[in-house]
Amino acid sequence: MSLPLDLLMFAALIAAILVGYPVSFMMAGTAAIFALIGWMTGQFHPALLGALGQRVFGLLTNNVLIAIPLFVFMGVVLEKSRIAEELLETMGRLFGAMRGGLGVSVVLVGALLAASTGIVGATVVAMGLIALPTMVRNGYDPKLASGIVCTSGTLGQIIPPSTLLIILADVMSNAFQQAQYEQGKFSVETISVGQVFAAALLPGLTLVGVYIVYLLIKATFVPQSAPALAEAGERPSARQIMRAVVPPVLLIVAVLGSILGGVATPSEAASVGAVGALLLAGARAEKNARLIVAGAAALGLVAVLAGSVPVRLQRSDTDMADWALGGFLTLLVLMGLAAVLQSVWRAQKKGILTPIVTSTMTVTAMIFATILTASVFSLVFRGLGGDVRVEEFLTQMPGGPQGALIFVMVLIFVLGFFLDFVEISVIVLPLVAPILILMGHDPLWLAVLIAINLQTSFLTPPFGFSLFYLRSAAPKEITTRQIYRGVIPFIMLQIVGMAVIWFAPAVSTWLPRIIF
Repeated sequence: MSLPLDLLMFAALIAAILVGYPVSFMMAGTAAIFALIGWMTGQFHPALLGALGQRVFGLLTNNVLIAIPLFVFMGVVLEKSRIAEELLETMGRLFGAMRGGLGVSVVLVGALLAASTGIVGATVVAMGLIALPTMVRNGYDPKLASGIVCTSGTLGQIIPPSTLLIILADVMSNAFQQAQYEQGKFSVETISVGQVFAAALLPGLTLVGVYIVYLLIKATFVPQSAPALAEAGERPSARQIMRAVVPPVLLIVAVLGSILGGVATPSEAASVGAVGALLLAGARAEKNARLIVAGAAALGLVAVLAGSVPVRLQRSDTDMADWALGGFLTLLVLMGLAAVLQSVWRAQKKGILTPIVTSTMTVTAMIFATILTASVFSLVFRGLGGDVRVEEFLTQMPGGPQGALIFVMVLIFVLGFFLDFVEISVIVLPLVAPILILMGHDPLWLAVLIAINLQTSFLTPPFGFSLFYLRSAAPKEITTRQIYRGVIPFIMLQIVGMAVIWFAPAVSTWLPRIIF
């Protein structure tokens, strides 16, 4: 009887990751070792490795994944420019006078930062440095305060635009196409990033509502755990609220609105977000930001005019009005370019340009290295018959399609204790998603359920990333034990959120059906 190399390969990968070496090296190394063992035992044909070139080329030319570094850049710019701090301070003064109000403000700020940055680490660290000491100083239970900060920071994974949702869109689209091929359909449908964003928007807001309801109930029945602020300070004026809230909201509308409205592709919208974030940072750093504001308005006007009155000067029937409009648009573009250059110069002068570029490159390289080496791992795993074994296992699960989905969700939840969301997305999901879709599950609904589950992986001990981020930013009087205990109720709330989406699929399918 031959050894089940596919199962041994998966177990070896988990063990190797737990050792602590970089995941991408572990995946590529494990794949190479088991390809060699499989070749020596006659269970793997080395000719399959010839497909690696095509897989690498397909990854590097994938238009969907181009949006990832641009969204990462947008988030890093907003983090380094300290826009999040101003937003937290303003919202804290707005809601602090009510019982549990500071916790509610942290959740709302987390939702706004999620929709404008999408980077969990940046959000958790920012709120850990600003909001957590304030909550503890004003009598909040340290466990509750820690749980609020950790959980609010993870909203960047489920509220679009999100790196997780972009990766999920690519994985689920491939799985959907594969399922249709196996059904004998060769004129296949696909899933776009815009559809996944639309599907995740209402569930993300539902989670925000669940967190707020829990906080208000907790503050009502256990008032000492979330008291009103003793030092709430002066209530912010309408002008101060507008100054803190409107810029991130405008950026969110520009990015999400262009994607959901079909005006721009995800990569084009990500470019808008990156430039918009840079202009916001420049305007905040500049005392007299008239040029930057004028340049931003000029670029917005260019986008509106280009969509409503397209100018094609190469046509033979152009007249003076077309040339005049073309000249006007060129002037607007030059104004926008001047504003962008001034924002870059201001960022360099403040010393944040180099950290922005370095952080963007680091995060992007990590994500793409993981996706690339996961492709190598997946190829060898399939060559050893792992995909067939997974399909047989899921189709024989008791309970049919629902039983198979419950098993996969539990598996993802457990793997989230040890693995990163990127690793689960690119290793596990390509194996199980096509089978679940073949069983009749809606791919968009499935993507949202999995996204919430993967969001939970940031909270689950012992390796939840939000826990580590908060530990690095929390005051010394907050112990690791308090942080771990504080997230447990919120993990339960995540399960409640998944249950809502499970039993009310329309929450995730209604918006994409209306828009698309």
